[in-house]
Amino acid sequence: MSDELKLIAAAKAGSVDAFTDLVRAYRPRLLRFLLTRSPSHADAEDVLQDTLIAAFRYLHSYDPRWRFSTWLYRIAIRNAARLRSPGMLEIGDLRDEENDPLQQCIADSETDNLWVSAREVLNDEVYAAMWLRYAEDMSVNDISQALDRSASWTKVNLMRGRRVLETHMNGDAGQSEAYG
Repeated sequence: MSDELKLIAAAKAGSVDAFTDLVRAYRPRLLRFLLTRSPSHADAEDVLQDTLIAAFRYLHSYDPRWRFSTWLYRIAIRNAARLRSPGMLEIGDLRDEENDPLQQCIADSETDNLWVSAREVLNDEVYAAMWLRYAEDMSVNDISQALDRSASWTKVNLMRGRRVLETHMNGDAGQSEAYG
């Protein structure tokens, strides 16, 4: 049994220390992912907190047939989706370059970053699939499980996302916006 599965078993048995160790391992990656799906750092932190509370509360429902990270990301994606209600402003509408240090950092140090470009041209689900595959190194099956999509959908949209990014990076922005 892996160390992670031992920690999960201990956490299910009521060990707060074991759950804390699990959280410590995933918190930075989850926050980084949620920052790309939230209008502000504070919102990402709130969604992260809600995700970890839900994970603790529903740990008994975790199925070890799937990776623990997949289960956590699925909770995080659902919580982030609740944050983005239909009437909510988009990230670009909320950006105040002078007052938001995170946005300023991104603008100053990562203007050519592929993830910044991806965020601009891909829709939320395709961006999430790309992030989980290339930033988190998840398998297609794990991504499918996290996004509640089929493996075929995941494969097709990873391929389309790569094509859109390639088109965008080669300067044909009009064609790449069609998938965003």
